Amino acid sequence: MKSFAAALGAVLLSGCATLPDISQSRSPCQLEPGGWCGFVREAAVDAFPYALASTNAYTGGDDLFEKPGRVLQRVAHIPIAPEDAGKGFSYEIFNQFESGSGSNANRKPVARIIAFRGTDLKGLSDVFYGTLRSDQIELALRYFEAEKSRLGTEVPWVVTGHSLGGALATEVSVAHPEVRAYLFNTSPFYRSEIRENALQRTVFNERGEVLRRFARYDEPPAANVFTLNCEPRKNALAKHAVRPLADCLTWIAAYASADAHEVVKANAIPKPFVECGPDDRTHPGPSAAKGEPCLHNGLRKSKKDKRGGD
Repeated sequence: MKSFAAALGAVLLSGCATLPDISQSRSPCQLEPGGWCGFVREAAVDAFPYALASTNAYTGGDDLFEKPGRVLQRVAHIPIAPEDAGKGFSYEIFNQFESGSGSNANRKPVARIIAFRGTDLKGLSDVFYGTLRSDQIELALRYFEAEKSRLGTEVPWVVTGHSLGGALATEVSVAHPEVRAYLFNTSPFYRSEIRENALQRTVFNERGEVLRRFARYDEPPAANVFTLNCEPRKNALAKHAVRPLADCLTWIAAYASADAHEVVKANAIPKPFVECGPDDRTHPGPSAAKGEPCLHNGLRKSKKDKRGGD
């Protein structure tokens, strides 16, 4: 992560920065693997386990990773009280293991992840208690404290989440400055305005996803923010979903991580549209060498292709 930290150093002058959208068409990193700049690949390697955890926090959903790989292991959590579940609150816990060979039984966890579920569109309770009111914030803080007391602090805690789950993770990281947070298409409807501890939070947003329209009018969470442009063809609502963003991050990470590459293969993750090459191209893996320029696809080009252009 040294080069990643160096890349950040030039822009982190105020303790809170927005990194440039380098994944658009005509990226400046055309000769890099997949056309992804080095600091984005490193950030993806760092973040993809949390993207997987945030996706699988939607227990019972249709877009879960059936095979999240060797780096994650689900851990049973404290039963959620019926009155709390009735407010739409839910989360999952995972042990995170370091990269390397061997089964998880022979490796010690390097982090313990609590992944807060985002809005469940099956009902409106979490919209009311999680967005219009702050009940879910209080629940996230309370259950985090309970889990930390139950499982201990020998292993560092990480909080993560998508959408509303990202807002809850933000609140926990603000209340616990030592806790790292990874947020995906995070909700702008969060309570805390404190800008301390900003470098403990990392945000990944799909460019043009629906909640960024609201974010224009609210102060964004203090964090390092990456904007990806994995699927320029989709509408703003479709771009908000967590699974496509997690797929894209894991695909990018697979250029440098054997663990990510195994997840790509096991879950048949497709190539992001924005990356050059045919849609059915298989991932070359971490050994991919620099080769021909990879010029990212953009929305304008996709429209031209539909008209029968070159």
